[in-house]
Amino acid sequence: MKWYVILPISLGAIVFLAAVVWGLVVSNVETPEYVLVDQQGQIEIRDYSEIIVAEASIEGDREEAIYAGFRLIANYIFGNNLSTEKVAMTAPVTQQTNETIAMTAPVSQQSNGRSWKVRFVMPSVYTIETLPVPNNPEVKIISTPPKRYIAIRFSGFANNASIQENEAQLREFLAERSINAVANPVYAFYNDPWTLPFMRRNEVMIEIAQ
Repeated sequence: MKWYVILPISLGAIVFLAAVVWGLVVSNVETPEYVLVDQQGQIEIRDYSEIIVAEASIEGDREEAIYAGFRLIANYIFGNNLSTEKVAMTAPVTQQTNETIAMTAPVSQQSNGRSWKVRFVMPSVYTIETLPVPNNPEVKIISTPPKRYIAIRFSGFANNASIQENEAQLREFLAERSINAVANPVYAFYNDPWTLPFMRRNEVMIEIAQ
């Protein structure tokens, strides 16, 4: 095989391997621990303990809101706080509509709220008292109580279509078992935008009664 054929193939392989390594490195961050209650394929029922999060409320479409919320909270953890302390990045970044919508509403309505809560999970070494105080009043530090979630995990791009498809699977699972949702779905994203699609971890989570 000629060098001018081998060279592009070799360069492509190097770039691909570099992207895989990058994805592994940047995804190696702390994630919340949970107890696995049950699993059916890609669907899991999980019990989470109390979790401390940094939260911003954002108006707009879902995709616009997640980016705006990410920028606000990233600014806080990168040092825009009273002590100028940097807080380690964790995963996932989550998004949940603020809208009060009936749990029987169609999936498309569940995903089209105009007000969203975007959250970063804080590292477990902190308490509310020891976390640095945000300079920006739009960023709030709150503690979420123990909760039980049903979750479905999927890879690829977390666009509106894939989110709604996986949310529909969760709702079908709940309906078949007569399990009631107690809150709007949470969309959880575990990777940076440069991670290859097949290496990404995305989840739709719905809180249910314990």
